[in-house]
Amino acid sequence: MSEFPNPVPEPIPALGGDKKGLAIASLVLGILNLCSWFLPICGGPLAIVGIILGILGIKSSQKTLAIVGIILSALGLLATIVNAIVGAIWGLSNPDWYTEILNF
Repeated sequence: MSEFPNPVPEPIPALGGDKKGLAIASLVLGILNLCSWFLPICGGPLAIVGIILGILGIKSSQKTLAIVGIILSALGLLATIVNAIVGAIWGLSNPDWYTEILNF
């Protein structure tokens, strides 16, 4: 009936909302971390970020994915730490390891 538009604007949805993207990202990082644990420089940061995203995403509707992401990232972090320790011990016990590799 009226030619004028409604002066009341539509409400803007809240930005907080569901954090299911964080849960999915945690799961993806957990899976990637299980493939990259043998390189501590890659596995460590991936695991830490995966755990943090999983903790932040646990309040979402995808709670199961967040928990699985946390578990996979924690396993990857544990494997990364063990690999780094074993590599450091091996490197200290064999100081000329690089010459053995170069002179194969």
